[in-house]
Amino acid sequence: MLSRLRWGIADSQEHKQMQINRARELIEQQMAFSSGYNRNAVRMILGEVARVHGAPAVRQLFRDFDLQQHFELDPDEDYSGVGL
Repeated sequence: MLSRLRWGIADSQEHKQMQINRARELIEQQMAFSSGYNRNAVRMILGEVARVHGAPAVRQLFRDFDLQQHFELDPDEDYSGVGL
């Protein structure tokens, strides 16, 4: 923790949680490629979003990015356990 304070990184909830805008940025980066690694990265992003913001936020990301078509992901899957 001392090193985190030394570098000026606040230890607040805001920095610990995946923000929706950051999730969008990360998904956009993964969509530039279409490998299995990128698909798994998107699943992990969805997992974090599901834990922090809930299933409605995950469904919105599916609609916005057409993740079902692009990565063949299931929009009805419970992603809250992914990446734990």
